[in-house]
Amino acid sequence: MKFMNPMLVVADMDRSVEFYKEVLGLHVIMDFGANKTLTGGLALQTAETYKKFIGKDEISFGSCSFEIYFEEDDFDDFAARLEKCGVQYVHPVMEHSWGQRVVRFYDPDGHIVEVGENIKAVCRRFLQSGMTPEETAARMDVPLKFVKASIK
Repeated sequence: MKFMNPMLVVADMDRSVEFYKEVLGLHVIMDFGANKTLTGGLALQTAETYKKFIGKDEISFGSCSFEIYFEEDDFDDFAARLEKCGVQYVHPVMEHSWGQRVVRFYDPDGHIVEVGENIKAVCRRFLQSGMTPEETAARMDVPLKFVKASIK
């Protein structure tokens, strides 16, 4: 058994492809018409074909019970660019208790997208602020070994 990809059902393929290209910089790497795979392995499937696959007449969007997660090395730049994209936010940029900054927003079909600061970048940010590796590990609740590996 091998996990292949997450797949999102979308109402309008062109609109969704454009959204993921504009907002996250993803590109189509496989195009099967009603199914497209984007860079990073995210697959999109049209709602009409998916309804046939599962034998249902309706698809529910926007349940807030699932999200897709990305990490960004230059989080500040991404957050500034995101403001210009006109997305609907679940919440603005926030910082989790372990120090990672994240933002969540909806794609055109109401799927939640989370973009977090690369966790190694969080380590480096704390270290650059003057924290020791031991203090950083304690602040982030991660093993010291992880902090030291993030320095490299």
